[in-house]
Amino acid sequence: MELRELIRAKPVEKSLADTHESGHALTRTLSALDLTVFGVGVIIGTGIFVLTGTAAKSHAGPAVALSFAAAGVVCALAALCYAEFASTVPVAGSAYTFAYSTIGELPAWIIGWDLVLELTLGAAVVSVGWSGYVQSLLKSGGVTLPHAISGASTGGWSFNLLASLLVLLLTAVILLGMHLSAEVTRVIVAIKVTVVLIVIVAGLFFVKADNYSPFIPPAQETPGKAGGSQPLIQALFGYTPTDFGVMGIFTAAAVVFFAFIGFDIVATTAEETRNPQRDLPRGILGSLVICTVLYMAVSLVVTGMQKYTELSTDAPLADAFKAVGQDAFADIIDVGAVAGLTSVTMIMLLGQSRVFFAMSRDGLLPRLFSSVHPKYKTPTRAILLLGLVVAVLAGLIPLEELSELVNIGTLFAFIVVSIGVVILRRTRPDLPRSFRCPWVPVLPILSVLACLWLMLNLPVQTWWRFLVWLVVGLVVYFLYGRGHSRLGRDADGGVEP
Repeated sequence: MELRELIRAKPVEKSLADTHESGHALTRTLSALDLTVFGVGVIIGTGIFVLTGTAAKSHAGPAVALSFAAAGVVCALAALCYAEFASTVPVAGSAYTFAYSTIGELPAWIIGWDLVLELTLGAAVVSVGWSGYVQSLLKSGGVTLPHAISGASTGGWSFNLLASLLVLLLTAVILLGMHLSAEVTRVIVAIKVTVVLIVIVAGLFFVKADNYSPFIPPAQETPGKAGGSQPLIQALFGYTPTDFGVMGIFTAAAVVFFAFIGFDIVATTAEETRNPQRDLPRGILGSLVICTVLYMAVSLVVTGMQKYTELSTDAPLADAFKAVGQDAFADIIDVGAVAGLTSVTMIMLLGQSRVFFAMSRDGLLPRLFSSVHPKYKTPTRAILLLGLVVAVLAGLIPLEELSELVNIGTLFAFIVVSIGVVILRRTRPDLPRSFRCPWVPVLPILSVLACLWLMLNLPVQTWWRFLVWLVVGLVVYFLYGRGHSRLGRDADGGVEP
């Protein structure tokens, strides 16, 4: 086995030709509006309803609005790289496909394996959060689910029936075609954006200028953590982040950054976009701008309604309205959260199936999972398998501690895509690029450094779990993927499986 076999890159022309392969090709139905709705649908989730309070109270005070802006800028760096790649190589698979075209097969396998874990855990974690909000609404209506099907973490074994049913229902929607998925997403996103706008407008009437003073609270040293819970940067260098002050804004940015995770999933739909060269950059960047503005507006309203030191970290928006005697808004906010988490779960399931589909079409996973239904034009076997896996995870396993794997996986994908843009500019300067990331290589390098900084702030135990998953992935690749790779068989003059 030679190193060149592991880093053989798949020609862009070959990737584009695969999108026309009979029985293994998706249908182009999505517009720029659909992509923007998908982006907003997956970005706006619990982050806007929960992280605002945590970041303001513990790290930045009212300046948390600047933290959202800083996090948005970091995401924009990666988003510009994604936009160039997605418009140049409009093929399903997102970062996996981009890595295969630039860095090579083994790195592409690693990022694909990473994305499958990221989106599987992400969908399961979000569906469990959705179940919690629904049960909260049911309790306010006098209905309490039996312990055995509530998914409660205390009081003995319990199956989270609502979370599992949500995943199965959304799996069925995705199975029936991209057009239906887009229609359902539009309705859900319209509901949750309306709720967010209601919160912003209604909250403005209860804002007090005194609550913004001081806008940037004085800096405070933070006690370091120990063991696996300490950030990797502390374990390596002894550095502990600072709360409040100017540096506290960036500490909070590392917290709220994860409210932006998801815009990259828009790139997984590249093969199903009618005009990818024009619409993918618009969808990726447009959804990011919309969500950044909404996040900043909500954070300014909630810190103006209630002093940051008094904010709740569990339900800051709802509790801020309760603090000013507007309890009715709590249920409205819960409705927005339910809608938000529904679309997040659905789009994660959709993106996950497209990555799995792309890896299967390349032969790195069994080819049967890239077969497309003749009527619905969706990879039904991949969708069914992954939907069932996520439904079981959501129903049985408490995933709170594993949710940070979603974060590290996303940042890893951002780094790979940012590096890939630089490589493809050098190796294939002849490719037509309808959208060009500005200031290459400076901007991609800044994206890599920003993502590495955020990764270093994740706990040591998260890094260990991530490395274990990657090792498992390497075992699967060498036992199956390498031998069944269509690119490898073509290079060896063999017959495709």
